[in-house]
Amino acid sequence: MVQCEMCGAETSSPTTVEIEGAELDVCDDCADFGTEVKQQSTGSASTKYSTDSSGGSSDSSSAGGASGSSNTRRHDMFDDMEEVVQDYDERIRDAREAAGLSQKELAQELNEKASLIRKLERAASLPSDSVQSKLERKLDITLTEGGVSDTEWEGGASTGEYTLGDVVQRKDS
Repeated sequence: MVQCEMCGAETSSPTTVEIEGAELDVCDDCADFGTEVKQQSTGSASTKYSTDSSGGSSDSSSAGGASGSSNTRRHDMFDDMEEVVQDYDERIRDAREAAGLSQKELAQELNEKASLIRKLERAASLPSDSVQSKLERKLDITLTEGGVSDTEWEGGASTGEYTLGDVVQRKDS
């Protein structure tokens, strides 16, 4: 039995459909939300979803983790990227105040606009990579953390796989 990647229901015969550009293995009820995708033969060496450098063939159903044969998630480029910490606004404000600088003075030293510093300190805007590095150097702070690991995620099905329903919040509920 496989789980529907949209609603999480157990299904013995999932249908692969395209919904908003993504291919999902879904139950018969959820298949109405997309367009059915014809499966390629398993003998072809399709690398459409492959991100590894080995050049080997990649089964598209294993990329979504819905095959049930493997609980390991493939490594992609986003795993190596660092993310801006959630409390970046507080870190910037605290470090600026500790340095005895006003928003305007900090902006002048960074060659940026004071309005940008105000937006960053109210978390109304994320810092660009260049502004982030300037702030980190000037204020001697760290605004990034490593990528989110799968162990930090809570929820999901009993098989350890996640469905679209685990991460989407519906407007009508």
